[in-house]
Amino acid sequence: MLEKALYGDRKYWTWLAALGAVGLMGVLFYFYQFANGLTVTGLSRDVTWGFYIAQFTFLVGVAASAVMVVLPYYLHHYKAFGKMAILGEFLAISAVLMCMLFIFADMGQPFRIMNMFLHPTLHSMMFWDTIALSGYLVLNVVISRATLSAERKGLPPAGWVKPLIYLSIPWAVSIHTVTAFLYAGLAARPFWMTAILAPRFLASAFASGPSLLILLALILRRVANYDVGKEAIQKLAVIVAYAMSVNVFFVLMEIFTAAYSNIPEHLLHFEYLFFGLEGKSALVPWMWTSEILAVLTLILLINPKTRAKEGLLGLACAMVFVAIWIDKGMGMVVTGFVPSTMGLVNEYFPTLPEIGITLGIYALGALLVSLLYKIALGVRRSLV
Repeated sequence: MLEKALYGDRKYWTWLAALGAVGLMGVLFYFYQFANGLTVTGLSRDVTWGFYIAQFTFLVGVAASAVMVVLPYYLHHYKAFGKMAILGEFLAISAVLMCMLFIFADMGQPFRIMNMFLHPTLHSMMFWDTIALSGYLVLNVVISRATLSAERKGLPPAGWVKPLIYLSIPWAVSIHTVTAFLYAGLAARPFWMTAILAPRFLASAFASGPSLLILLALILRRVANYDVGKEAIQKLAVIVAYAMSVNVFFVLMEIFTAAYSNIPEHLLHFEYLFFGLEGKSALVPWMWTSEILAVLTLILLINPKTRAKEGLLGLACAMVFVAIWIDKGMGMVVTGFVPSTMGLVNEYFPTLPEIGITLGIYALGALLVSLLYKIALGVRRSLV
């Protein structure tokens, strides 16, 4: 099957070359960071997690969202998701690999990650997050390969595949739940110490991931003549609408709780996020942009008439993706450190090397998605 990724027109190879060039740029920036240390980043003693961990947190949700097409298709036999399921599985593989690359980029000595396996600490959420992500990656690789190979031969998947599919459904929920526990378990960071952080992470994941899947499906229809079907797109859009509604509700609950309780250690983080503190307000325009986009997406997605128009649906999905990327990325991660435990307001700004490495990792992820989708489309077309 892999040979199907080696055939394509000039546009296909130009696209791969462009992604490869950006990926190479990211690798060069990483070598620079590796040689000079994390001092080349905007991280500091007060803000120890920044742009890399923000992308990691967001992409774990994208990876987990594959369950929104896998569960209806395999568990409830919803055949409309037949062409969409493999796209979700391949997107999950790429997203998990990008998550791992961002963790490596964030570590000053990346090879020390082996200590987590050589000297495991069972009460560490970081250990369990590593296990959850690695296991989810293996499950998606095995399931997608087995199902696609069986489809290529015109046979149903082997019997041993179905238990793995059923296992992957709760596993998808677990990877983002454990990621939320990484934050919620830190007592010194009141901004993260909330019982609804895991549900909030899952709601945002089930909105952003399917939104990206819809956008990819619309792009594939245009550039590759691969149509997953209008019913599949519209049903996934309904899922996005409900998930985004729940996500916005959870955010409002957090804001109300902080404002009504008036506990300074909790409220100050929200003040910094939306209004700024001590004249420092780097995230304020970003967060208001995220909130405005969230409201606009609800207007477009909840209304069946606007949701049915694929032009508006594509716009709404793009806005959902950007809104959650801002809120769940920089807004969630950086604000946990501002103000610091000592009450200091030291802002964080990503540097050029951080941005370059981030773009490189996203380019490599997009390159992998392109190759995997090329394989999937090649197999599907060979059956026609």
